[in-house]
Amino acid sequence: MRQIIYFIEKFRYFLLFIVLEIFAFVVIIQDYSYHQSKFVNSANFITGGIYKKVNSINEFFHLKTDNQLLSEENARLKNLLEKRENVYASDSFTVIDTSQYFQKYEYSVGKIINNNFTKRNNFLTLNKGSKHGLNSDLGVINSKGIIGVIKNVSSNYATVLSILNNNSKINVRLKNNNHFGTLIWNGKDYNITQIIDIPRQALVKVGDTIITGGKSAIFPEGIPVGVVKDFKYEKNKYQQINVLLFNDMSSIGEVQIVKNLQKNEQITLEQSVVNE
Repeated sequence: MRQIIYFIEKFRYFLLFIVLEIFAFVVIIQDYSYHQSKFVNSANFITGGIYKKVNSINEFFHLKTDNQLLSEENARLKNLLEKRENVYASDSFTVIDTSQYFQKYEYSVGKIINNNFTKRNNFLTLNKGSKHGLNSDLGVINSKGIIGVIKNVSSNYATVLSILNNNSKINVRLKNNNHFGTLIWNGKDYNITQIIDIPRQALVKVGDTIITGGKSAIFPEGIPVGVVKDFKYEKNKYQQINVLLFNDMSSIGEVQIVKNLQKNEQITLEQSVVNE
């Protein structure tokens, strides 16, 4: 207490000056509309800037929730689209609800909690398992493209065979034509995969978009993969086609799991033909 009294006595003239300055400032603001408007505008500018920063911080911390909601909404919309088809006439078209017939693909959401991309045979870990309705051989994608195929499943988790794996072979095709090939990975650059088995008569150009071919029982047709980065055409055939992936495989978060509801029927029919 004595130190406070000593401080006031020592700086009493300076403190009196500050008090009078504040009083004069308040009087000016109250009596002159011009100064009042300037003060309000300045105060609004400062507080507005503070609120903007606080709001940006809040939005940053809510990104996780927002991404989860967006992923769930995308899955819901894809399930809805699977239940509908467009039937086109010459001058008009009608949207027919075919949900009473069948839905071929079902989509659910999950999150990658462990991601390997620097090894020769990479796997990812998904935070969903058998109790969530998952089983092996389900496709895993996100909004940018394919990620891999579920390999093993426990109650709460699943391992995903990444497209960056020596054992990964995905049916793909050139978007601008109907020439199919197989997507593999040579183990070098995690941003670049390769296509083999493209027929020699196919017209391949740098920048061509690659999508899933739809010939497998795992991925629907048309899921984006990447673009042709470069290629070698020697001895009357494509020796190598490099594909720059749309996905950054080093940074995978929210994903969607694709289940082919007609997979068993398709595989059973195809096997019966082979065994004849």
